[in-house]
Amino acid sequence: MNKITHSLAATLLLGSGFAAHAQDGDLIAKGQALAIASDCMACHTNTQQQGKPFAGGYGIASPMGTIYATNITPSVKYGIGGYSEAAFADVLRSGIRQDGTYLYPAMPYTAYTRLSDDEIHALYTYFMHGVAPVDEPPKRQTDLPFPFNIRLSMAVWNMLYLDNRRFTPDVTKGEAWNEGAALVQGPAHCGTCHTPRNVLMAEDNSRFLMGASLGSWYAPNITADRQEGIGDWSEQELVNYLKTGRAEGRAQAAGPMAEAVEHSFQYLTDRQLQAIATYLKTVPSQGEGRQGNGLSQAHYNVEHHLRGMNSPNANHTLNSGEALYSGYCASCHQPDGSGSLNQAYPSLFNNSTTAANNPSNLIAAILQGVDRRVDGKHVLMPSFGAGSYVGELTDKQVADIANFVLQKYGNSTLSVSEADVSEVRAGGPKPLLARAQPMILPGMATTAVVIILLILFWLRRRKAR
Repeated sequence: MNKITHSLAATLLLGSGFAAHAQDGDLIAKGQALAIASDCMACHTNTQQQGKPFAGGYGIASPMGTIYATNITPSVKYGIGGYSEAAFADVLRSGIRQDGTYLYPAMPYTAYTRLSDDEIHALYTYFMHGVAPVDEPPKRQTDLPFPFNIRLSMAVWNMLYLDNRRFTPDVTKGEAWNEGAALVQGPAHCGTCHTPRNVLMAEDNSRFLMGASLGSWYAPNITADRQEGIGDWSEQELVNYLKTGRAEGRAQAAGPMAEAVEHSFQYLTDRQLQAIATYLKTVPSQGEGRQGNGLSQAHYNVEHHLRGMNSPNANHTLNSGEALYSGYCASCHQPDGSGSLNQAYPSLFNNSTTAANNPSNLIAAILQGVDRRVDGKHVLMPSFGAGSYVGELTDKQVADIANFVLQKYGNSTLSVSEADVSEVRAGGPKPLLARAQPMILPGMATTAVVIILLILFWLRRRKAR
């Protein structure tokens, strides 16, 4: 009888052990899926230097300076291995590390604050038990100039701008809409790039997803506006774009969006992508005007106009936008701008980059190229900026090509100057706060001197009495 009892107890314990193991496995898988949706890999893995997963060191360009991602592996010494789940939640929701250090909002905790307790628990379980520890610090550390290096200032910033609330489903909407809203507002943190920021670099949610400058690139309007946004896209076109980085006749992912597709969106389920599309199609229109004439058909064949000229494609003779386009662009995008038959090389008309009211993405694509890997395929357009293996173009040459493309295939109301190209090459337009940085310390010193002089004057007047 005792043997039967012991055998039964052992069987029950073994069964409960298997059940617990399976439950932990499911939780780790859920956390991994959330980490992918949150695009943690893109920032916390230095793929440019073959860095180890989540070991940090990747430089995130910001108007205030480069912010280097930290090690978020379960290394106790260099990562988050010593974090409790509560401390982990504070980082994601409040931007405060376990040692009390404040993070900069380049880490999108303003979006991750929408995550539920169950989602935080799943992420914590994944990072603690599903990620290999890397026991070494990132090779670079964040070192912003004064006064942005005073992290304690983020405490005031958080008081002003951090909306520390969880996502609440809208009972008047369907399941797909709510799933999409939770993803867009939370882990996918779409607003981090696509929502304009105010003078203190906080997202201006009165213009949610209206489009914003992102260094050299421009994150376009993705509201339901039919001209400026994605209002006239079908939901399937949005799904295709997020899944592959391409929506034929619409847009191609480049720059930061290519990274998001490569590391995150291509791995989301079709249901998740459909939910995102469902939600985005309902985000209130925030457009500021028509796109221009960029959604036209091809009407200009560059070779028809160049044939007969003296060596139009020869080196050092490309002295017009038309000739430069013929020499550097037409072999892929075709002489008439129609792109390749399968649109692997996209057309330059019916294209959101050439139709936009902001030429930054067109300039940045020429300077930085396109580089993304999706579903085992490498999508590449060579860069023509510094270090180009094809040949670096001057600011004037880039401006000439951009103006030719805009005039013949895109938004002909735009004009690109050499100064515009130089600005994009240098990292894009600087917000007021970044432009003011060199004057902040002298201004503070001047103010201090004035205050001291006023105090001395007051003391002298008082003594004279």
